Amino acid sequence: MTYPSSSEPQSGRPVAASAPYYLASLNEAQRAAVEAADGPVLVLAGAGTGKTRVLTTRLGHILMTGRAMPGQILAVTFTNKAAREMKDRIAALIGRPVEGWWLGTFHALAARLLRSHAELVGLKPNFTILDTDDQIRLVKQLLQAAGVDDKKWPARAILGVIERWKDRGLTPDKVGVGDQGDLAGGRMLELYRAYQERLRTLNACDFGDLLLHNLTLFTTQPELLQDYQRRFKYILVDEYQDTNVAQYLWLRLLAQGHKNICCVGDDDQSIYGWRGAEVGNILRFETDFPGARIVRLERNYRSTHHILGAASGLIAKNQGRLGKTLWTDDAEGEKVRVRGIWDGEEEARFVGDEIEALQRQGASAGDMAVLVRAGFQTREFEERFITLGIPYRVIGGPRFYERLEIRDALAYLRVLHQPDDDLAFERIVNTPRRGLGDATIRTLHAVARAGGVAMTTAALQLVETDELKPAARRALAGLLGDFERWRGLAADMPHTELAQVILDESGYTAMWQADKSPEAPGRLENLKELISAMEEFENLAGFLEHISLVMENTGGDSADMVSVMTLHGAKGLEFDVVFLPGWEEGLFPHQRALDESGTAGLEEERRLAYVGLTRARQRAYVSFAANRRIHNQWQSAIPSRFVDELPREHVEQMAEAGLYGGPGARWGTNIPQWQGGLQSPAARRFMQSRSEGALIEGEARRVASPSGSAGQGAYRAGARVFHQKFGYGSVALAEGDKLEIEFDKAGPKKVMASFVVPADQAG
Repeated sequence: MTYPSSSEPQSGRPVAASAPYYLASLNEAQRAAVEAADGPVLVLAGAGTGKTRVLTTRLGHILMTGRAMPGQILAVTFTNKAAREMKDRIAALIGRPVEGWWLGTFHALAARLLRSHAELVGLKPNFTILDTDDQIRLVKQLLQAAGVDDKKWPARAILGVIERWKDRGLTPDKVGVGDQGDLAGGRMLELYRAYQERLRTLNACDFGDLLLHNLTLFTTQPELLQDYQRRFKYILVDEYQDTNVAQYLWLRLLAQGHKNICCVGDDDQSIYGWRGAEVGNILRFETDFPGARIVRLERNYRSTHHILGAASGLIAKNQGRLGKTLWTDDAEGEKVRVRGIWDGEEEARFVGDEIEALQRQGASAGDMAVLVRAGFQTREFEERFITLGIPYRVIGGPRFYERLEIRDALAYLRVLHQPDDDLAFERIVNTPRRGLGDATIRTLHAVARAGGVAMTTAALQLVETDELKPAARRALAGLLGDFERWRGLAADMPHTELAQVILDESGYTAMWQADKSPEAPGRLENLKELISAMEEFENLAGFLEHISLVMENTGGDSADMVSVMTLHGAKGLEFDVVFLPGWEEGLFPHQRALDESGTAGLEEERRLAYVGLTRARQRAYVSFAANRRIHNQWQSAIPSRFVDELPREHVEQMAEAGLYGGPGARWGTNIPQWQGGLQSPAARRFMQSRSEGALIEGEARRVASPSGSAGQGAYRAGARVFHQKFGYGSVALAEGDKLEIEFDKAGPKKVMASFVVPADQAG
């Protein structure tokens, strides 16, 4: 049965004078969602429709009408911040703090329940909840014990599979043959079992276990389940569209008692499928709970008529949705502006110019946002904003040049350009891992300090001695040899190609390719964007100087900054002005989503576009480029299908004539699509360097002799000395600060003079 929808002309009617005071400010659909207290209820809360007000008022209504005591209410949020906000709002609503109720995130509530019954799943009540670092360390131990090659099957990849199984509510005994695949040589299930057994031995669990153990409790202890079903008279769930299978099963089991479950969410904003969210959970609510009421919140209090019209027209193309149409009583406002642009650099220039124009009209930078589909897109906007002096902040992640993978890559380039850069060398000497641990680094520091030389010089000296273990010595010598060879290539190879060679041959690119975490693909895209950024400079020195200036220009702590973030990170936020760049096929919708998930992936990408549009209160700009450099290759781009799906009546065309043919033709076209997208001067320069600069195997040049050596040492042949690790011995040969010593017990070794003392000074 469908409850009143606010798409009908009803929200303007005042609430009856006899209604409780807390209902007075609600429109009719909101009030229906609050007062439909009993039985299963699904509240489809569109963007900007007052969802938080409905949630808090509904909980307050249940308490104020005496339907339940606080301890009989289970209220689930997705973040701790949302839980705190709800608690504060309800306290303000009813005039007193609320104590003793079950309000929190899925994980917090599941942990609370599990600690009361831990023994039933083989744990003690004081169990530890492991973080990601602890989990990876544990998996590495298991891989080593099982004889599985952790280079071929990285611990993070193994852990990712285990987490996905747990999100689906699968204990080891429930994992089917078809789910196991050939990961870890077909031993994935064996590792999962060992992982769970080890967790029990440690009296620990991970975040996935919190719900998984709850499900085990409920399915193996029916009396316990019935107790909680009786306890929770009312269940309220926020962001229901973002629940995974385990969360869904947990809620469905608990709701079978009183069946007073209210789920609030928006199927049109389900954008987290990549991390386990199942939009099907909200779509089948009526099937799970027969006779459920559906309340649609469609009156939007955030955006203008044209923005809502564009967003609603776009999302209507999705088939997998329950359906609703946002509307507003506010002014029509400006139409969504769609702009076709030559390339990514021009796109950043356009956005920067628009921001400056809006600021001259009195707009605040803090009320504007640039929402990108992929993290690598931020780089061009960041550099343009720095050039123009526009203050900005990257939300949900560091600025482009502050990201871990970019700092690592820059460290390699800094050492190449300036071998004496100790900070850069120390950063990458064991990244990716080469077996050069803390002990090696300490030794490098000691030699460098003793001789007053750079760490690279100290490393060159150490690889000729026995101070380091053979494996560490070989690894360090290999890295030094790589830098020597790369410097030999620098004279004849374009700096962009050389940078790519360094990232590949050092193993850094392969490290992220083997990483199966959700962040890894974005890190690889950022590395490719870094190479693209270098193309704008004549040489490596110019680029590194530019980076130094960029890093100095990071702005202050002012709140009046343009926000730059991904579309995924923007959910729940709103701004007066929103820029949505990069609406091109392959970028948005993202090709990976289409390849991996087909129609389901396309519909989630469309929901992401809908989320982006509905972040805007007053103005929204959509832009797409004719040429874009992706993965360090120029590509001709066609407008996203989402551009064509925007209703004409809500859109103002800003495209430059002559840019496109084929899809998106209504945005202006006179000439056909180019083959290869190589029309811009930058693209031609890039392709010329690619054709002329095929990898040149130049002769490696020897690194210059180390400077700043200690000179002739004080030790002569025959002198007795003492070494902390090798003990007493006699100097056989002295060449500067390098000694060959015949140790009494360790035998002949090559060591640095700074590591020994005269025998009579030992102890």
